[in-house]
Order: sequence, then C-alpha cells, then structure tokens
Amino acid sequence: MFDTVCTLPLSSDLFTQAIHPNEPVVSVGLAAGHVQTFRLPAEETDIDDDGASTASSRNGKGHIDTMWKTRRHKGSCRCLGFSIDGEMLYSAGTDGLVKIAKSESGQVVNKIAIPLEKTGSVDAPTVIHALSPQTLLLATDSSALHLYDLRIPYSKVSARPEQSHHPHDDYISSLTPLPASDTSTSGFSKQWVTTGGTTLAVTDLRRGVLVRSEDQEEELISSAYIGGLASSGTSRGEKVAVGGSNGILTLWEKGAWDDQDERIYVQPDAGGAESIETLIAVPDELGKGKMLAAGLGNGLVKFIRIGPNKVSSEVVHDETEGVVGLGFDVEGRMVTGGGQIVKVWHEAGSGGRDGLAGEKHMLGDSDDSDDDSDDSDAEERPNANADANDRKKRKKGKSGRGTGPDVLAFDMD
Repeated sequence: MFDTVCTLPLSSDLFTQAIHPNEPVVSVGLAAGHVQTFRLPAEETDIDDDGASTASSRNGKGHIDTMWKTRRHKGSCRCLGFSIDGEMLYSAGTDGLVKIAKSESGQVVNKIAIPLEKTGSVDAPTVIHALSPQTLLLATDSSALHLYDLRIPYSKVSARPEQSHHPHDDYISSLTPLPASDTSTSGFSKQWVTTGGTTLAVTDLRRGVLVRSEDQEEELISSAYIGGLASSGTSRGEKVAVGGSNGILTLWEKGAWDDQDERIYVQPDAGGAESIETLIAVPDELGKGKMLAAGLGNGLVKFIRIGPNKVSSEVVHDETEGVVGLGFDVEGRMVTGGGQIVKVWHEAGSGGRDGLAGEKHMLGDSDDSDDDSDDSDAEERPNANADANDRKKRKKGKSGRGTGPDVLAFDMD
C-alpha cells in the first residue's frame, strides 16, 4: 500500500512528532530535549528525458531540509502540536514548561509553566493540542486536563489555565477532537474524546467532563475519529476508534459513550498481542475507502478497513522499536516515527523508492552546540530533568543515545 521514500536518522529517541496542517513540514520532539523541524520536498512535477512527468520528491532531486533545530527543553520533549493555521508550534517537556514558537524559524515567543502536582513535583505533559485559535489543551501524567485561552497575553512562565479537569484516574494517553456541530458558528470543535487508564471520556469546552465510560479492563492508549460511514438504525455514521495495550481496536458510536460497539483484533495471528500506540484515519483523498492506520509497539503499521476485510495490509517502520508518531502530510505522504528514525512513505505505485537516487544529504551536527538562547532563562522546576513517568517511557521511548551527524538516506532496496 505504501513504499518507503526515505529514512531520516535522529540524534536521540523520538518521543513525539507533529505534521504541519498546510505545508509539507514535520517537527519531532526528542528524548534529549531537542525539537527539530524538517521541510519535505514538494510534489513538483519534472519532465524526464522520455517526456514522462515525475514528482521531484520521487526521482532523487528532492531534499529534506532542516529548517531549524534547538534543544528546546531541559529533559525530554514529550509532546508537540501545531496551531490551527500552522504558524505556531507548541512543545511541552519534562522541565514543566510549554513553549510557543514560530514554526518557520523556531523562535520562542511565549512560555507557560505547567501547574505542579500536589506534591510540588513536575506534572509531565502527555498530550498537547490546539483545539481552535483561542484554545490550547494540555494533558498530563496526573490525569489533569488544562485549558488555556490563547487570546490572553501571557507573561513568561506565569500563565494559569482557564479551566482544569480530571476526566480519568490515570495519565491521559490520547486526545481526539470531535467535529463541530452543524449549528456551530465558528466551525471549530468544542468537544473532544480522551483516553486514560482503562476509560474513555468526553469533555465539553463549556460544560466540562460530560461522560466517562465503564472500566474497559484494558489500558486504552490511542484514539482517532472516523466519519462518513454508512448510517443505519441508531448509527450516525460517526465513530471513534480506540487502540488498546492488548492489540485490540474498539469502535465507539459517537454519542453512545457507555461502552464500545465493535472489536477488531489487529494482529490475531501474532505470537503475542502488540499495543496500538498511535491511530489515524487514512485521508479520503487517497481513495482507500474508510480506513485507519495503526502504529504498533512492534514497529509495524497496520491498515484496518472499517467494514469487511478488516485488517488489509501492513508495512514495517522498524523491526525493534515501536511506532510513536504517525500521520499524513499535506501531499498525502505517510510519515512514521519511532526509535531514532522517521520514515516518509509514498503510496505504492505512484513513484515510490524505485525512482530515487542514492544520495545522502547531511542535515547538521547532532550535539548540543545548537542550543538557542531562549532556553538560557528557562525557569528551573522541581525534578526538571527527570523523565517523570515509567509508563510514558514505555510508550514513548527511552533516554537519548547520540548517533552522530544526521544523515538523510534514500532507500535503494
């Protein structure tokens, strides 16, 4: 279904990745605290010697460029997210800080201190998401869900959340916004689904936590919304898919949150169940029907068709490291991340790796000499350098291991 275009080594283990909503840009957050932003080659059409048209990113002429790199956090960078318009990049780390930077340059324009736990220690972040141009959501290890109003001019490290909720009894592992209602005047989501521990919850921007599911007796790790399904009976044709630690994908009817209504065994023939670390809906524009991509703890990406012929195919991101980053860029390319590599994939049969030249493109040194000045005045927080939660380390990586210079290696197999 997809062929690898290139493999991009990283300087330490990947904790998180974010994909720009409007441009072929990918940002990564690393265990060593670095944030790095890459620009993928655009799908510009070239004419070869035989008169055939090929995309420059598939014929070896395309380059992945490092737009900027910095050590953004003292401790791991746990989560990243772009603003709705893509102009800002939000990062949060185990130093207890959220940093708001210009996505084009990496320049930090604001900082927010994450509220401490009751014990006075850092409450490490787990998810960050821009719900709208006005609202930023931040989830943490302590199961806190903070809402920040981005219209308020914050001073450095002093902002307090407008609201805080605790929709779960355990750390929040995923957050999926629900589409705006037909009567919405803004067009932006005002409700979202979270998973935490063994429960699913729905929270409303104005009314707080609306519902929490029954105990599912398994850890829920990832989630994704999928709409446009066939409507029948009480079904509205909208579902939320949830990935569990035992390799089972559950489907939940939107609006019926008490319990799941379908279970799909993503890897039934494997020697042991693999956790579904990340989920995303495959874009309709690719013409695959209603399909989900699931990144697993064993390094596979499985494609699950909603309907008959459930699990249709798979690709391998890595043979040992789990997939913790998964998404599609504006050009329809799949981007996977895990361990110390990011891979970019084209749809099979549309150029793919067979048309790539075997060049290597140096992306810069991986040591800490590129630290930017915005970190020099970062406020020290209690336990700032601790990777605060073993459960999150299991899910998102380990302490960094340097790999030398970053090299872009185009696949030749």
